[in-house]
Amino acid sequence: MKRTKIKELLTVEPKGQSVVVKGWVRTFRNNQFISLNDGSTIQNLQAVVALNSVDEGTLKRITTGACLFVTGELVPSPAKGQPVELRVQALEILGDSDPEKYPLQPKKHSLEFLREIAHLRARTNTFGAVMRVRHAMAFAVHKFFNDRGFYYIHTPIITGSDAEGAGAMFRVTTLDMNKPPRDEHGHIDVKEDFFGRETNLTVSGQLEVETYALALSETYTFGPTFRAENSNTTRHLAEFWMIEPEMAFYDIHDNMELAEAFLKYLCQYALDHCAEDLEFLDKRAKEEEQSKPQDQRSELGLIDRLKFVVENEFQKLSYTEAFDILRNSNPNKKKKFQYLIENWGVDLQSEHERYLVEKHFKKPVILYNYPAAIKAFYMRQNEDGKTVAAMDVLFPGIGEIIGGSQREERYDNLLKRVQEMGLPEKELWWYLELRKFGSAPHSGFGLGFERLILFVTGMTNIRDVIPFPRFPGNAEF
Repeated sequence: MKRTKIKELLTVEPKGQSVVVKGWVRTFRNNQFISLNDGSTIQNLQAVVALNSVDEGTLKRITTGACLFVTGELVPSPAKGQPVELRVQALEILGDSDPEKYPLQPKKHSLEFLREIAHLRARTNTFGAVMRVRHAMAFAVHKFFNDRGFYYIHTPIITGSDAEGAGAMFRVTTLDMNKPPRDEHGHIDVKEDFFGRETNLTVSGQLEVETYALALSETYTFGPTFRAENSNTTRHLAEFWMIEPEMAFYDIHDNMELAEAFLKYLCQYALDHCAEDLEFLDKRAKEEEQSKPQDQRSELGLIDRLKFVVENEFQKLSYTEAFDILRNSNPNKKKKFQYLIENWGVDLQSEHERYLVEKHFKKPVILYNYPAAIKAFYMRQNEDGKTVAAMDVLFPGIGEIIGGSQREERYDNLLKRVQEMGLPEKELWWYLELRKFGSAPHSGFGLGFERLILFVTGMTNIRDVIPFPRFPGNAEF
């Protein structure tokens, strides 16, 4: 017989039918009751061993973490909280687990401890739930764009361009850095490197996917990106995944409408397809909230936050309008903001963004037309000479979740901006050249996938929503 997943067994009518189950032991009680999980669901299946039906040597090997192959009859369970159980007919140990050494015992472990054993943490309820939700969200991303006629473009991971102009990039080289080749000036001769020039791990696929938007109209990329920022925080990773759609013939307003539809779709997909895991994560998040001071607790639970996004029309307003609201707000007047709002042009912080969403409008917010001085070189310059057609989507609990803009399609304007910001024209020749041959108005945005998963799962540290986090001082596993 073929193996049946536990998720499926928990939904069928138990009639004593013979089934095969394979999974890992969560607990084993009284030499009789095995709690088995195979990762297909957060729920365990209880397998019941009849007394004296299994030899003592095998019973001793049924320990937490051991992997079992069980054949048995599926019958109604007399116990509360579980519709079925498995009456064991045959049992084989596929993999032993030494109970003295196995680090995941049936008790609550701290998230910090679990990061140290990232190779095993997926076997906990919390990380099993988070990774199932992560999978569902990745699938939903592709489904959303595919259903709307977008094309998925694989942009390069090794690149010579810095899309953000930030400079915090990981260098890629095959040179022997103990004895690097030198040019006549004594500098490292990059012409001797593998690509014959300096290359880095990408910080964004945006510039490359723009080239395909100006041929295929509606495109997106969804891949790994890298930032060499020495940021040891709960919101930063050195390696993370980005979703970046780019669309020809979209202006800033079309861009905002797509971003809103996208986020509503993802939240609704999670509610529809991850209910069991979300209920567990919602309960977990509520317990975590209870440990915080009253004034720091979120007003909305996890599931309520998802519904908050789905059920509310996003409030759209300009940066200048938001600046006036924040400057005149009670927290600003009473100096309760950590970063006071005083002069137009400041970059808004998470506390300001959350105030607009959670206190002032009580709905998700999209801000647009930001000061040019705080935004990237590729954003379209507005006629006022001060702002660019940028937009950010703000969510409860986290602040900015999406950043995007209408892109500058005018060659002269883009070239001037590149020069003003001191960016290397030589490296961006192809990006500038796009504006010479059939340029068109176009827009796009970026959504950090892990930032989305933080929101959907209610986890509070970004290192806990990616299988193997990479951050300063840590590249384990």
